[in-house]
Amino acid sequence: MIELRSTLAGRITLTVLAILILLVLALPIVVIVVTSFGKDAFGSFPPDSWTLGWYKQLFAEGSKWPAALSLSALVAAMTTVFSLVLGMTAATALVRSELPLRSAVYGLVLAPLVIPQVVVALGLFLLFEPAAMLGSPIAIALGHTVLASPIAVMILMATLKGIDERLEDAAASMGASRLTIARRITFPLAAPGLVAAGIFAFITSFDEFFISQFLSSVDTVTLPVEVFNVLQYNVDPSVTAVSAILIAVAVVALALVAAVRRLSGSGAQDGLLPTETAVGLPAGSETAK
Repeated sequence: MIELRSTLAGRITLTVLAILILLVLALPIVVIVVTSFGKDAFGSFPPDSWTLGWYKQLFAEGSKWPAALSLSALVAAMTTVFSLVLGMTAATALVRSELPLRSAVYGLVLAPLVIPQVVVALGLFLLFEPAAMLGSPIAIALGHTVLASPIAVMILMATLKGIDERLEDAAASMGASRLTIARRITFPLAAPGLVAAGIFAFITSFDEFFISQFLSSVDTVTLPVEVFNVLQYNVDPSVTAVSAILIAVAVVALALVAAVRRLSGSGAQDGLLPTETAVGLPAGSETAK
C-alpha cells in the first residue's frame, strides 16, 4: 500500500478503486431515491417520467403510513432518552470507578450487538408477552434500548475519557456536590458525545425491524414493519418513497453528528466515534501526559 502511494500510477489506481467502491456502496441508495420520484407503478429504473405522487400518497386519507411514521418517531424518541440515561450511567461506572471485572462487564454491555437480533427479539417477546405488554410503544422502546444503549455506552465512555478528571476534582475540593459537578462540568463537556450518542440511538431505533416485528401488534406497527407487510403481499411504489425518507433521516442524522464535531472543535480524541478500546485505559490517561 505504501509503495502504491509513492508513485503517481499507484495514487491514481487507489483513487479509482476508492471511487468504484463508493459507487458500488451508494448505487442501491441512489436507485431507491431516484425510483421514488418515478411515475411508473412498478418502480422501474430509470423512470420514464417524474412525479411526487408517491410521496403525496403516503399522507393521503386512509393511509397507514402516517401512523407508522409517528409511532416510529415516538419510539425512537423514547429509546433515545432511555439509551442516554443508561449509557451515561454505565459509561460513568466503567470509566470513573474501579469496577471489579470491568472488561467482563463491558463485554456484557456490548453483548446485544454480537447476539443475532432475532434471538434478542425472541427473548424480549417471551419477556413481555406474559406481562401483556406486546404492542405497547414503551415495550418496543425498551426493546430498542437493548440494541441502542451499547452504542451509547461506547460513545460516552470515549467522551468521558477525553474529559480531564482534575476539573472534577478541583470542583469537589471547593465543596461542589456530585450533582453540581455533573451539571456544571461533566455534562457540558460531554455534550458533543451526548448529542452523538442520542443521534445514533435514534437511528438505531428508527430503522429497527426484528424487535419491532416481535413486539408490535395490529394497532401498533412501526415504519420498517409496515414496509415489510406491504412488500409481503404486493409491490407498492409508495414503499420507495418511504425508503427515501428513511435514507434522508439517516443522512440528516449523520450530518448532525458531523456538525456537532465541527462546532465543538472535536477530533478523534473527543471520542464521538471511538476507535480505541474503551476499557483497560486509565481514566484521564491522555490528559495526564
